[in-house]
Amino acid sequence: MNDTLLITLITSGIVYGTPLLIAGLGELLTERSGVLNLGIEGMMLVGGVTAFWVSQKAGGPGWSAIPLALLAALAAGALMALVHAFVTITLQANQVVSGLALSILGGAAGLSSYLADAGDLGGRSGKHQLDGINLLGLKDLPVLGPVLFHQDLLVYGSWALVAAVAFYLRRTRPGLNLRAVGEAPRAADAMGVNVTAHRYAHTLAGGALAGLGGAYYALAITPTWTDGITAGAGWIALALVIFAFWRPVLVLVGAYLFGMVSSLGFNLQAHGVSLPPELFAALPYLTTILVLVLVSSVWAKRRLGAPAALGVPYVREDH
Repeated sequence: MNDTLLITLITSGIVYGTPLLIAGLGELLTERSGVLNLGIEGMMLVGGVTAFWVSQKAGGPGWSAIPLALLAALAAGALMALVHAFVTITLQANQVVSGLALSILGGAAGLSSYLADAGDLGGRSGKHQLDGINLLGLKDLPVLGPVLFHQDLLVYGSWALVAAVAFYLRRTRPGLNLRAVGEAPRAADAMGVNVTAHRYAHTLAGGALAGLGGAYYALAITPTWTDGITAGAGWIALALVIFAFWRPVLVLVGAYLFGMVSSLGFNLQAHGVSLPPELFAALPYLTTILVLVLVSSVWAKRRLGAPAALGVPYVREDH
């Protein structure tokens, strides 16, 4: 029963959707502060190559090497986000240009490729990887076993992250301040909220999560390193935030939807259905375009819109 197409599609959809979910939540936090980050793809790639490098070079068993690799990915993504924050928040530069520059800098022909060459990582199999755990000994349970009780720790961590971000935005004072900064920074400033600090903190948090999402590709989905391993996942994560109307739970739904679309090709082939591979390679991006068209409707804009100050630099007026 657990080998049916539907169950394997859902299970692989969770795996392929996890890096999109993590990176999407990071971008959601960044955009809630009013900062648009188009550099997610570059941050994911740099985070991925950093994590893979650390996992290859770190001695000891996987239980010690993997956490170090994940921490390194978080740090790498945050460092790239710090550049974006400085350029766009402090220097008031164009956020779109800065983000695109970082995507190019960290992309398959940029920093991530250089780091992979410097570490001689290309084509090497990973020494350590994230494996599914038999949670509560229930992995063989019909239907729910492989879906809920046989995932890796980062999948379970991403579920906790969704709940934490939702709670943070809705139930905590810093989260409410963040929403105020993204909607009306001048009013938030007048109430004593430090707009610059909030934007810096959440831009760095978003970059760190993008780096963590990139690490998942190199440590779980494809435990080896190839240039451009994320294959445009950063752009899909960016679209996910729009698809989700800036709501954490909907980011999870969208991420798993895209994950299932991404894994549809090889799942069908595994069940004896042969179709052109080019069709399945294009499906995630066609789905992205379709979703963006649907959520760009007048109805969607009226019902749930982006933060009002998204992409708008804030200049504090001293009195």
